[in-house]
Amino acid sequence: MQVSLETTSGLERRMTIVVPAEQVESKVMERLKETAKRVRIDGFRPGKVPLSVVKRRYGKATRHEVVGDVMQASFVEAIQQQSLNPAGMPSVEPTKMEPGEDFEFVATFEVYPAIELASLADIKVEKPVAEVTEADLDKMLENLREQNKVWKEVDREAANGDQVTIDFVGKIDGEVFEGGSAENHELELGSGRMIPGFEEQAEGIKAGEEKTIQVTFPEDYQAEELAGKSADFDITAKKVAEATLPELNDELFAKFGVTEGGLEKFREEVQKNMERELRHAIKTKVKNQAMDALLEANQVDVPKALVDGEIDRLREQAVQQFGGNQQIDPKNLPAELFKEQAEKRVKLGLLVGELVKASNIEVDEDKVRETIEDVASAYQEPAQVVDWYYNNEQQLNEVRSLVLEDQVVDTILKEAEVTEVSCGYEEAIKPAQAKEDTAEKESEANTEDGAAEA
Repeated sequence: MQVSLETTSGLERRMTIVVPAEQVESKVMERLKETAKRVRIDGFRPGKVPLSVVKRRYGKATRHEVVGDVMQASFVEAIQQQSLNPAGMPSVEPTKMEPGEDFEFVATFEVYPAIELASLADIKVEKPVAEVTEADLDKMLENLREQNKVWKEVDREAANGDQVTIDFVGKIDGEVFEGGSAENHELELGSGRMIPGFEEQAEGIKAGEEKTIQVTFPEDYQAEELAGKSADFDITAKKVAEATLPELNDELFAKFGVTEGGLEKFREEVQKNMERELRHAIKTKVKNQAMDALLEANQVDVPKALVDGEIDRLREQAVQQFGGNQQIDPKNLPAELFKEQAEKRVKLGLLVGELVKASNIEVDEDKVRETIEDVASAYQEPAQVVDWYYNNEQQLNEVRSLVLEDQVVDTILKEAEVTEVSCGYEEAIKPAQAKEDTAEKESEANTEDGAAEA
């Protein structure tokens, strides 16, 4: 077998492989002889069909099968010869395949990049240092009461914080527009769910009253045909209700799985969940900084085949987030939507893999157990959750992957410059990119949900 290799561009390689004719012909003949033993042809006894007849009938198909097998086996042998590590499947094209002549084909493929890791000592990470104070706990309890408030109908004008049940019809230049009408819509005034000005002008309305309000859609409104336009909304109030917060009593505690121990036990469980959320938030912030710094410090070419594969995975995940809608074909989602994220994930995967290899990192099974037990502690039957993980190979492997990532982060932090920064609980749990008020509210809501799982 003859092999010639050339670099076409970046990570792409073009390999030309020539297989001697006798090697192909002998394999074709072997395959035809095997066929002759089992084939049934009218006029001949089983196993007694002349080879010439078999060759005439099955020769062409047999040659194609053999050529396919030869290409696969020869490619594997060639990349081993050349000490290459292909990234993805090759594109294979036969260039000479006439019977009796040497068989030649070209394989085009990408290889994994050679990575030389930059020094980890130049990486800088800020680690938040925070604790759950009594004031934080008190605020969380109030938030949990707020989440479980009940609405009681009242006979008065609606005020900020009340819930109004309304019908409304939106018009632009006197014409009703699509999506601008609703019936029996429950709206909490002051929640910020409607466009600016709507909720404020709805204040003061009573059940049975009608009112027309004027608002202007924001310039950056998601529906471009409405952006920046003025609209009139005719609203009819059907009901006004005020919020009543539940007492901190056994009835409320039972909703969160606390059936004994009263307020003291409830506070203890909520604090445990807040502390767990705090640990996870700090860990995530530190991990993201370490990984981003690793990416910044190392320039890596990424094989297109790996990026394409990652794009397909992200497409699948996107469809799953839509509830696994069978009407959505993942392949129809534009690749450009996922390209940047896919490239980042592939780069990071290559760097992490190189660091694992360079540092001889192996999954610490004790840490796997600790991670599973930490997750299980949020449930009423922790032992059952632990058993479930250890009896589910796929889930267990996912935890092992996360633990391996954590060990990689620990390896980075050992050499990186880590600065501890004191901050409050709410600042610590807020995602690093969440600087605006809306993002802060989402962060608080997510944390409250976590605390409520007690």
